[in-house]
Amino acid sequence: MIIKKISELREIIKSEKIKGKKIGFVPTMGYLHEGHLSLIKKAKEENDLVIVSIFVNPIQFGPNEDLEKYPRDLERDTKLAAEAGCDYIFNPEVSEMFPKPLKTSVQVEGLTDPLCGRSRPGHFKGVTTIVTKLFNIVAPHKAYFGQKDAQQAAVLIKMAEDLNFDLEIEVCPIVRESDGLAMSSRNVYLNAEERKQALALSKSLEAAEKLVNSGERNVKKIIQEMELFIGQYPLCEIDYIEILDFKNLEEIEEISGTILVALAVKLGKTRLIDNKIMEVK
Repeated sequence: MIIKKISELREIIKSEKIKGKKIGFVPTMGYLHEGHLSLIKKAKEENDLVIVSIFVNPIQFGPNEDLEKYPRDLERDTKLAAEAGCDYIFNPEVSEMFPKPLKTSVQVEGLTDPLCGRSRPGHFKGVTTIVTKLFNIVAPHKAYFGQKDAQQAAVLIKMAEDLNFDLEIEVCPIVRESDGLAMSSRNVYLNAEERKQALALSKSLEAAEKLVNSGERNVKKIIQEMELFIGQYPLCEIDYIEILDFKNLEEIEEISGTILVALAVKLGKTRLIDNKIMEVK
């Protein structure tokens, strides 16, 4: 069932919670792929009721980004979500979520500075603000996010901890195409040659992992090797490659503990991200 109004969704949730139902929540911007569906399936396994939001959030897009072109197909999404175990889709209009200009925002400092935060100023402020609104509307017991947006997941975990949200956040593994490309709604923008060269992201992460497993611990050297590897793919323009401590997203010089190796690459007008989390002793 598709719900368009905040008040209607709140009434449903109130009624279900009175019955003792446990609520799982999967926030999305729609155009669902297997990555999203894996989150919905996980939510269904662990909860009585699953709510999926489909809302292309305008406040997380920059002035030159793809808000208007962002792929949308509610009919397709509704079918896929239902098959994966979704009970209700929350698909509000922008005017429902933002009836008046916002005077309030939520911002997590520090964790939003590196990676995508450096090249997309204001992006995470838009993400944390909309997710706060959604958490307040849905009031779930558990919320599910994908590791592909690892920085976003780390930021939202910190936000929920700092603001005492009464919920648990679960980060689920990246779902990939058969050739290794991380699934993304933006993959549809790639032409045939760009799609081939997009494999540079996952393959460079594999190369980094091999270096780490062989004993390399110098961050600069690993990043240099990744840059050289991606340089073999002429359509790829590196936005960033960074290796950070995963918990705090802070820069490190030598690899140890739990690390995040993350990169963003542009192919034509399409910007793709990928990452790998490693436990290093």
